[in-house]
Amino acid sequence: MQTLRDTHQQFEQHLKSNGKAHATVIAYSKDIEQLVEYLNRMGKLNTVEVTTDDINQFKELLKKQRYTGKSISRKINSIKAYFRFLIGEGTLSENPAETIVHPKYDQPSPRVLGKVEYRALRDACRGDARMSGIVELLLQTGMRISELATLQLPDIDFDRNLIFITAQNSRTARRVPMNKAAKAALMQYLQVRPRAKERTVFLTKTCRPFLVRNIRTAIDRYFRLAGISEAKVNDLRHTFIVEQLKAGTPLVYVSQLVGHKRITTTEKYLKLVDAPEMNPSVQIEEL
Repeated sequence: MQTLRDTHQQFEQHLKSNGKAHATVIAYSKDIEQLVEYLNRMGKLNTVEVTTDDINQFKELLKKQRYTGKSISRKINSIKAYFRFLIGEGTLSENPAETIVHPKYDQPSPRVLGKVEYRALRDACRGDARMSGIVELLLQTGMRISELATLQLPDIDFDRNLIFITAQNSRTARRVPMNKAAKAALMQYLQVRPRAKERTVFLTKTCRPFLVRNIRTAIDRYFRLAGISEAKVNDLRHTFIVEQLKAGTPLVYVSQLVGHKRITTTEKYLKLVDAPEMNPSVQIEEL
């Protein structure tokens, strides 16, 4: 009979060995640690003792502690993943989290930059070739910041104007077109990029990969310099999606470009678009 603390550690190791992002491992682990501590206080130490009622009571406790619906939903995702892992390992024969329902909550509309804003951001970065390349790639391809941070030199095909985005975690690999603006900014950066054996595209001055958290901090600084308030890095991705839909790029194609697992995720952006006319030529709008 395995204890909850033991299986918590096993689950954390499972996430690491499956290549989950460091931030994801920490978030999942903390969520399960919180559940385990609650169950231990209730006198339940072993994994097989956990029931659906226990998890629902934990969910109610989170509500009383004024956790947002979004936070509770994320914790439920972690809990469901944890118990699916235990089922897969043969530790449990029944999944107590299977029927747990996510709370309903209003999700705010994505923040989309206006043309004046993203042009101001572009102008603010103009004296920094690296940041100009980063902002232009995010804005012109819709790739995730984690995908940009791990982009390798061989992933860029300047002859065919394509960027290969490798598979990450549960995401599949894909190719995205590189338009003139993205290509020009990238080529300008590569001219001043530090000479190094490191194949990661974006490097620090010490020739180390430019990490996600540092890219995020740098872009936040340029948002401030450009006078853009309440904006985040992911808003560049949101802006790309909305601008492509406005230009009439087919929904399915936009979904494929940005690597959405489900087309319903892309459909949520349609409420920000005024009845676009679908463009049969399937070309990418340059921002």
